[in-house]
Amino acid sequence: MQLFDTLTRSRRELEPLDGKTFRFYCCGPTVYGPAHIGNFRTFVMHDVFRRVLEAGNMPTLHVRNITDVDDKTIRDSQTAGKTLLEFTTGWTEKFHNDCLALGCLPPHIEPSAIEHIPQQIEMIETLVEKGHAYASEDGSVYFKVSSFPDYGKLSHLDTRELDLGKTQNQRADADEYEKDAIADFVLWKSRKDTDGANYWPSPWGEGRPGWHLECSAMIKEYLGENFDLHSGGVDLVFPHHENEIAQSQCSCGGDFAAHWFHITHLMVDGGKMSKSLGNLYTIDDLAQKGHTAMEVRYVLISGHYRKQLNFTLDSLHAAKEALQKLAKGRTALVSSASSSTPAPLNIEKSAFAAAWESLNTDLNTPAALGHLFSGLKAAQQLSGDDAAAHIEAFDTILSALGLSLPEEEATSEAPPEVQELAEKRLAAKQNKDWAASDQLRDEISALGWTIKDSPDGYELIPS
Repeated sequence: MQLFDTLTRSRRELEPLDGKTFRFYCCGPTVYGPAHIGNFRTFVMHDVFRRVLEAGNMPTLHVRNITDVDDKTIRDSQTAGKTLLEFTTGWTEKFHNDCLALGCLPPHIEPSAIEHIPQQIEMIETLVEKGHAYASEDGSVYFKVSSFPDYGKLSHLDTRELDLGKTQNQRADADEYEKDAIADFVLWKSRKDTDGANYWPSPWGEGRPGWHLECSAMIKEYLGENFDLHSGGVDLVFPHHENEIAQSQCSCGGDFAAHWFHITHLMVDGGKMSKSLGNLYTIDDLAQKGHTAMEVRYVLISGHYRKQLNFTLDSLHAAKEALQKLAKGRTALVSSASSSTPAPLNIEKSAFAAAWESLNTDLNTPAALGHLFSGLKAAQQLSGDDAAAHIEAFDTILSALGLSLPEEEATSEAPPEVQELAEKRLAAKQNKDWAASDQLRDEISALGWTIKDSPDGYELIPS
């Protein structure tokens, strides 16, 4: 597989450093509420990435963390009147259930920040000893950015001619901050009254780790000083991943991640997601609107990961139709195949070779989906052993994309009187005569049929 690397700004071939297993780390969720579809664009693309590697017979080691202690989890757990553990455990379970619905494989290792506080304290001690960190007057500890000349190389902040000497006395105490200015960032936050019971002992006094530190400590624990790939949303490039590089290389040495894989923001209805706009959708929100998690997944992989994807409710309708077409196409392919089981074709020689090539060329999922349909159409022209040989290749691409096909709905033609009522209802809707529309729906239902609205009109389904 060739994949774009954020650090070098070039497409590079992926090979495991140890020649055996591809080891990668993905920044996981902060568990203070339900993850939304913007979050899941990143997690779904991580899943497709892993699936493609494994479909190409590459063993993987996938590590993804859980952030269960930071400003937001502490604040919201106290608002909810729950202990931090009780609060974050509930939201972690919700995240896992949503991942399962979306067809995401669980990571091989999923450490949490709280479980690794001793490792984080040990890393801070090393940074202080080496002169890369210092304690402030209140017992907080900060990383000294000016001690690491390579700071900014991932986000290319060095191109802005920044003077690291100006960072003296400029400190970022919040776990997350948005600004271009370089600032010494917090590694250990001294205990505050607002933390409640959420604090731990340390050589610098009671407190808790800063958010940026947890990933570095857990990467060292499970992947060592050098590993194959680090990933997350593009919003994490600065400052989170920049800070990880600094604290990890300064404490452990080594090169840290050999490759950086970032997924671009999701747009909704042409704009940013916002609670105030009512477009910050969760999986449950969309389920209440009648959409399945697999339809959501289809939409999330329908755009290239390095380009903004505009999510709309109409796109979910299109995803449903696409999944149904794939299901019908596979059924037709199986029907035209022989009853024997011939040796499957090498995927690179099958009708789905272009789809496979697209997935291995910078994880081009939209192109792969297009080639999946065209390959299916080509394979359906075959019969007997020739058709049967392509089924496994189709299933391989489907599995690499993480798509599960719906069961085909039984179809039968509605009697003329039901069709007539449906046409009258459509006319009533177009005239905005909602009372007549509702009455006609009830009449159709009484005749044993359900009318399902769609962008193209309606569908009649036996009740």
